[in-house]
Amino acid sequence: MESIDDKSILITGGTGSFGKQFIATLLKHHSPQRVIVFSRDELKQHEMSFDPRFAEHKSKLRYFLGDVRDKDRLRQAFHGIDVVIHAAALKQVPAAEYNPFEFIKTNVLGAQNIIEAAIEQGVERVVALSTDKACNPVNLYGATKLCSDKLFVAGNSYTGAAPTRFSVVRYGNVIGSRGSVVPLFIKMRESGRLTITDKEMTRFWITLDQGVDLVMLALKMMTGGEIFVPKIPSMKIVDLARIIGPDCELVETGIRPGEKLHEVMISADDARSTFEFDNHYVVEPHFAWWSREDRGEGGKPVPRGFEYDSASNTQWLDEAGLREMIAPFQD
Repeated sequence: MESIDDKSILITGGTGSFGKQFIATLLKHHSPQRVIVFSRDELKQHEMSFDPRFAEHKSKLRYFLGDVRDKDRLRQAFHGIDVVIHAAALKQVPAAEYNPFEFIKTNVLGAQNIIEAAIEQGVERVVALSTDKACNPVNLYGATKLCSDKLFVAGNSYTGAAPTRFSVVRYGNVIGSRGSVVPLFIKMRESGRLTITDKEMTRFWITLDQGVDLVMLALKMMTGGEIFVPKIPSMKIVDLARIIGPDCELVETGIRPGEKLHEVMISADDARSTFEFDNHYVVEPHFAWWSREDRGEGGKPVPRGFEYDSASNTQWLDEAGLREMIAPFQD
């Protein structure tokens, strides 16, 4: 796909943090024919329609109520669509442990519905959003996203004569998104006490803009079946807490069930299929018909046993970098 101009684009979970940022960027820098905001919440769609970033683009925006659990509704929504960005998901780790069936219905069966509806309607490109928690998962949320990733990669084997191609983007914690630790720490700061689960905990850190850029890169480079992973910095949770609440007491509560001390985005087992580029990695699919030439120019194999995790990462956010990233969310 040389350009997304003049294309009809649908974003599931379009009223979420990523969805809104992606659509705002799309409308600012490209000229899509139309943009479909697909989500379950009528109030969020109503509020979004009055957001100044979107109000002036009413002629191109369409708001579709629907759930990825409903394949019939997806078939209707995907009619005439060229590109689908799948950002809809249930993602809160504790909620997944308590409501496993609901997470499976949305994150796993919903992914299957997206794949089948996209193939039936002849969608050209589908990019699904994943998470670092899908790599070597230890909680149900991560396990459902791993299943989703596997489904989207394997979906390329089901297309037959259809033009549809599927790829995945995988990245870490998004600063300031709903459920992010930043607004939580800012709220807790008022009490003079910040709780952290473990002072050694590290996480990958990415901005919404970087997430959008990765999806745009995937749309440009994908041939089907790749998992795109950005090179992004790590940070220590304790450093973030000290910057947000320098005068607060830090209380260590212990790692919660289903929580990792460090996150992984590429496992050592995936290293055999991983290629490194200047600003990202690509985990290639294991298809008999998939050729190294499909990757395009550039890229070199990562070393044997390579693992991309937040503890051994070579990029780290220092105090200045952390302050800069959280500045837009400070009071």
